Amino acid sequence: MTYALPRLREEIAYVAYHFHWPREEILDLTHAERRQWVTEIARINTRVNEGG
Repeated sequence: MTYALPRLREEIAYVAYHFHWPREEILDLTHAERRQWVTEIARINTRVNEGG
């Protein structure tokens, strides 16, 4: 099964923007690892936006 290119680009941009990791490093992550980082960034952003 392949991963939709627009979704992959979105995940790469999201992680790169927040963690300043290079694209190649993000692409080296497995899909599961990348999704875990996306989830963690979203959790951090939610907490920060709620003032916690």
